[in-house]
Amino acid sequence: MRPHRFFLARFFRAQSRFFLARFFLLCTLVSLCFSSLAQSAHGQAVDSSMDVYYTTDRSAILYYAADTTRAYVHLKLREPVYVINDQGNGWMEVRTLDGANGLVRSSLLSNVWIRISKTEQTLFAYQGGKLIAKIPTDLGYNFFSDKERRGNLADPDHWRTPEGQFFVAAKNPHSQFYKALVLNYPNAEDAERGLRDELITQAQYDAIVLAERTVSMPLMNTELGGYIEIHGDGTGERNNWTQGCIAIANGELDRLWDLVTVGTPVLIDP
Repeated sequence: MRPHRFFLARFFRAQSRFFLARFFLLCTLVSLCFSSLAQSAHGQAVDSSMDVYYTTDRSAILYYAADTTRAYVHLKLREPVYVINDQGNGWMEVRTLDGANGLVRSSLLSNVWIRISKTEQTLFAYQGGKLIAKIPTDLGYNFFSDKERRGNLADPDHWRTPEGQFFVAAKNPHSQFYKALVLNYPNAEDAERGLRDELITQAQYDAIVLAERTVSMPLMNTELGGYIEIHGDGTGERNNWTQGCIAIANGELDRLWDLVTVGTPVLIDP
């Protein structure tokens, strides 16, 4: 299986477990036995050449292949599917990870994902395995370190850009920094660490985990910090001035805006 397909499949499988602290263990298991797991789901083989897409709308429905007026399964937002065939008429024939086959409106599927390399200070946008944009980024004041808690003027060391697996939780066309793609930081992994380190309460932890599970905005006002965004007004010169966000030039954000939806995966590497 190609690397981008592994990433998308593993990403969504990890999200469905709610606790991203287990993500890397899960990746190892999936990389070793993904094919056998997929084949055993419904006793049928999965072609590893099939691309992985995800749903972009809470109203996405899998219809019977023989009758598109008959609903088969309601799909969750961000649910991954294998594309068997793009029929070119507004429908895609797909297979869920559970092995259910049917048709989905192609307008409700995407294979766009974003990777941000802090070392390279660059945003890479992909459609499946195809690189479609390579964009210089401005990062947090202390971009070398992973984000652990809220920063402030008295403690700018914690104005850090987080690392890990995230998704776009909201799109803000009226940001003070032109436009913004709001990420789901803090995510469940951050919440687990925050609870362990007594930075957040059990109630706050539960709310953050629920937000990840329901693909919605997490609490942003805890000691973990929040409102980490991919926003505009970037210099394009890889400067480090934000409070943890990823800033890109306005024209570059315009290029991404219509491609990115709520639920688009975002991987932030060290």
